[in-house]
Amino acid sequence: MGYYRRRTHRRFYWLTPLLLGVIIGILIVSLVIPELMKAGLIPQATSETPRQQQATSQLQDRNITNTSVSVDVSTQVTEVVETVTPTVVGVTNIQRQNDYWREQGSIEAGTGSGVIYKITDGTAYIVTNHHVIEGADQVEVVLYDDTHVEAEVIGSDLFSDLAVLRMSDDSVDQAIEIGISQNVKVGEPAIAIGNPLGLMFSSSVTQGVISGTERTIPQDFDMDGRPDWQAEVIQTDAAINPGNSGGALINIYGQLIGINSMKINEAAVEGLGFAIPIDYAIPIMEELETKGNVERPFLGVEVYSLDEIPHREWEKTLSLPNDVTGGVYIWSVQPMSPADQSGLQRLDVIIELDGEPIGNIIDLRKVLFHEKEIGDQLEITYYRNGEIQQTEVTLTAQE
Repeated sequence: MGYYRRRTHRRFYWLTPLLLGVIIGILIVSLVIPELMKAGLIPQATSETPRQQQATSQLQDRNITNTSVSVDVSTQVTEVVETVTPTVVGVTNIQRQNDYWREQGSIEAGTGSGVIYKITDGTAYIVTNHHVIEGADQVEVVLYDDTHVEAEVIGSDLFSDLAVLRMSDDSVDQAIEIGISQNVKVGEPAIAIGNPLGLMFSSSVTQGVISGTERTIPQDFDMDGRPDWQAEVIQTDAAINPGNSGGALINIYGQLIGINSMKINEAAVEGLGFAIPIDYAIPIMEELETKGNVERPFLGVEVYSLDEIPHREWEKTLSLPNDVTGGVYIWSVQPMSPADQSGLQRLDVIIELDGEPIGNIIDLRKVLFHEKEIGDQLEITYYRNGEIQQTEVTLTAQE
């Protein structure tokens, strides 16, 4: 029993200092070391590997960057819209109404949008779409603050679907900044401002991206089911609704890059809006402003595409060889016109202009309107009674 007590006493003799040491160590770790780490005297330890630390750092950087960009873009859009909105106006097409049973009066035939693009010598100039003011006897402009001002149509153009108005600048403070549509890239932000569905929703803003550049959209002016022209447009998914026509398509800097013109209006289609590129529009706007119309080279023929008549008539009536695949046939020639003076006749079939194949009426108009100027020489290759012939004309302006 004596031996057992001595061993027990010795064991407790060593255990007490050990417990005291552990307690003191815990206190040092929990109280003293954190303070030293906060003071920077001891480096902080981490359980992550160097690769994990790098990945964490990159993730944090991306999160910070994304948050920053989101805030900046949202702020920039609101600032840009606030600046640009006063330059976008409503345009009301007013037409006289003649009714045998009622007194003569005027009615609102339609509404659209417009953009104030220049202020000079007490006059404000507004660009809108041709189809917005077509047939108008009077045009009224409604400013963003609901001020109504009578405006004058200086000129409009069917093929570009552009029109220019002017009015007093008494109630106008600023014009929009003109951008460059050539520099527009697919995917960049786009903002549309206009008056969808009339003046009730004036100065509405929709945001999207540039979905495509240099798009061509067929246009049927006479509603006969056949395209008469192909408009070159910018495509965007920013909502463009009826009444937005003539409004502004701007970039993230508030610069005008397009004139809103049309949308694909089908049940199965969403987010297909189109705007006239400002680089294309500016020369036409300037010509409308100074001349009242766009002067284009004039040939003096009424023509139709071959694909508008049955194929059997190609050989039976026009005497065309089997290897002819397209062209335009002349239905009538205006007396004393360039075509008349060059010897062109009814039922001649034009297949080339200056060596460029002409497959339809759109091809012919592209050469005349885009590649030629008034006074230019034009070589015409055509078929008459099954024989290929050539002639040269000097293009003039239509009087």
